[in-house]
Amino acid sequence: MWKQWLIALVLVAVAVGGAFVYQNLDDGDAAQGGGERPASAVNTMLPQMDRVRDVVNAVGSLKALNAVELTTEVSGRVVELNLETGRRVEQGAVLLRLDDRQARADLQVIEAQLADARRQFERAQRLRSNNSISQSQVDELRTAVDVAEAQRQSARVRLENHRIEAPFAGVVGLSDISVGAYITAGTSVTTLDATDRMELGFSIPERFLGQVSLGQQVRGASPAYPDQTFSGQLVELGSRISELSRSLPVRALIDNPDGLLRPGQFMSATLTLRERQALVIPEQAVMIRGDEQYVFVAEDGVARRVSVNLGSRMPVTRPSPRTVLFRPGSRNRWSFLTFPSSGRYSQRFSAS
Repeated sequence: MWKQWLIALVLVAVAVGGAFVYQNLDDGDAAQGGGERPASAVNTMLPQMDRVRDVVNAVGSLKALNAVELTTEVSGRVVELNLETGRRVEQGAVLLRLDDRQARADLQVIEAQLADARRQFERAQRLRSNNSISQSQVDELRTAVDVAEAQRQSARVRLENHRIEAPFAGVVGLSDISVGAYITAGTSVTTLDATDRMELGFSIPERFLGQVSLGQQVRGASPAYPDQTFSGQLVELGSRISELSRSLPVRALIDNPDGLLRPGQFMSATLTLRERQALVIPEQAVMIRGDEQYVFVAEDGVARRVSVNLGSRMPVTRPSPRTVLFRPGSRNRWSFLTFPSSGRYSQRFSAS
């Protein structure tokens, strides 16, 4: 019997001790909750004025400023060939020549006939001076001279058609023609492209129509040369808006002094609409909740939330005091944002 009483007393003592400990824990939590949270250490930075570019990004394809497919105008056997793929040629350079012996002989015959017609006409003029022949005979001989001159010009053109010259300075394309081959009129010989400056065609959304003008700067980038940027300017604006894409076709001339770019190549374009001065802050300082964008401004050691209007988000080419480490998902770009407020930033403050 006494053992049962002993067990009961032990259980009561344990219950009382547990209640006492629980009471003390609640009081400690309440006391701790009633105090302020400790201040958190953060990085701070003053907004800075910087030059910001408003740009439009697009993609397009390159075309040679002058491009032509060279074809023969007459049939004949190839006797001279100066087609080296990828070689740059000057305007007027002979690229191909066909056997032109018959054409040269025909020209010589016509030149001899022209010389004879001129001698007869000059003799007739002298005879006409003393009325030895009629004026109609003189006129017939004059006509014969004019016909012979026209025939000589035609023979010269036929002779020139036996060779192909470069119509402008450019780069020679691929060719399957060999010396000694017989080719017919209209045979494609090669291509010629002027690549010193390339034409980049792309489209911009119609909402930017009021901000686009000729002469604006265009920068191009190609996946083939990821570390290089090609500069140029806007030279042509389309006259119609596409009803399907609601965009305006435009063209820019891109400098290509080293000949790296080729016709048909894909290129991304960045059109600079304007440059302006604006306040910029790091991307990490911007908080987004729903449709609201805001930052925390330090005032007297307390963080105050301030709504902001975001401007352009643009990459930078070099680190600066206002830049920060890349944030996951930021696609390796720095952020440049408009910021309406400024003030002194403390090195340690608590959130309000």
